[in-house]
Amino acid sequence: MRTLTKIIAPALAVALGMGAALPASAHETRHEQSARHTPDRHEMDRARSIRSDIHGLRAQIDRAAARHRISYREANGLHRDARQIQRLYASYARDGLTHRETRVLKAKISKVQFALHMERSDRDGRRG
Repeated sequence: MRTLTKIIAPALAVALGMGAALPASAHETRHEQSARHTPDRHEMDRARSIRSDIHGLRAQIDRAAARHRISYREANGLHRDARQIQRLYASYARDGLTHRETRVLKAKISKVQFALHMERSDRDGRRG
């Protein structure tokens, strides 16, 4: 009996220790595992489209600044707006983009594009 205890006790301790060391995903219930989000093709297309729009916006700002259509100060302000959109996109994209988040991002991109258009046409070198 004593030898059996010497063998089983350490094995039991190891087994219990392994259970505590399992990753959090192993402890999830079946409902939690099925509730995890996997993006579909349309979500990935929306995300790709938004990334492309943000990249294009930054390129437009750079091009306008390089051609001296907007001032350095105007370009900095527009770049700051584009970075804010990029950060918001990154925040939204963690869990996949919803239709509402896509609309919000597109609206913000359009707003900055309009501001770029206005800055190019005002020729005063100042923001706004």
